[in-house]
Amino acid sequence: MELREVASGVYACLQPDRGWGWSNSGFVAGGGGLVVDTLMDVRSTRRALDLYAGVAPGAPRRLVNTHHNVDHTWGNQLLRDAEIYGHRFCAEAMTRDLPPHVLEAMRTAPDLPPGLRWFADDLSAFDFSDVEVTPPNRLVGDEGLTLDLDGRPAELIFVGPAHTGGDLVVHLPEDGVVFAGDVLFQHCTPIGWEGTTERWCEALERIASLAPVIVPGHGVPCGAEAALELSDYLRYVLDESRRFFEQEVPAEEAARRIDLGPYADWSQPERLVFNVERAYRELQGGSWDESVDTLPLFEAAVRLRRHWDEQA
Repeated sequence: MELREVASGVYACLQPDRGWGWSNSGFVAGGGGLVVDTLMDVRSTRRALDLYAGVAPGAPRRLVNTHHNVDHTWGNQLLRDAEIYGHRFCAEAMTRDLPPHVLEAMRTAPDLPPGLRWFADDLSAFDFSDVEVTPPNRLVGDEGLTLDLDGRPAELIFVGPAHTGGDLVVHLPEDGVVFAGDVLFQHCTPIGWEGTTERWCEALERIASLAPVIVPGHGVPCGAEAALELSDYLRYVLDESRRFFEQEVPAEEAARRIDLGPYADWSQPERLVFNVERAYRELQGGSWDESVDTLPLFEAAVRLRRHWDEQA
């Protein structure tokens, strides 16, 4: 875990990309302290808070959850006395997400199908036994909200539904920094759980226009080019998926036939299966918040990886 100053008094807490659950957090010193996202478990979040205390002693007064995914919220309980900001879709989804004890049982299970084994192995370093789901206590509307951090504005901008229904980004206009949450994966294959490709691309283009420094939810701090590159990936997958959809090729087979080109070097490229499936749902006219059975997709992703390995 690394604490990197990206502007004066503005920090990214970075974790190595080891697959599922290895996300970033952020911190703004001053104004009582603002944390952007907690981490996958209590222990990881405590380590991040210890790093923040090294540059700004005292408990942070504010926390922003950029979205509801557990790798950005399952340390919230350590800041339960703070003002916790999130979009209403984020707060609602946190009450519906897989409960911690289920993920802990999966993480420690000896026998799992290959897809879940892949997922559980990535999570093996975490501990969910003491996680208490703690949703936001300050809801942000679609119009967004600006916080005053002792004269330094922090704009909470709603850009969803993109990666999820309740995506927020945190823009520090005076510092030239935006915390993008999982709207931006930097050289890490993305997954969109809710939302639409068009809305996600619009969100990425907006982020690219906001600030020269972007802290992604996964990956290292980058510039506008990374946001535009991810937008290109999403549009490419949608266009390729449309081609196979119109030929009535099943989604898993379409994923096998898509040439990823430069995107093949991104981490966990087999997540393509999830993105093709999402594109097919869009092309079938499905709603942006349609419920998805993810287990078959994990299994299909493992099969895709094996297929590539056999072709290599």
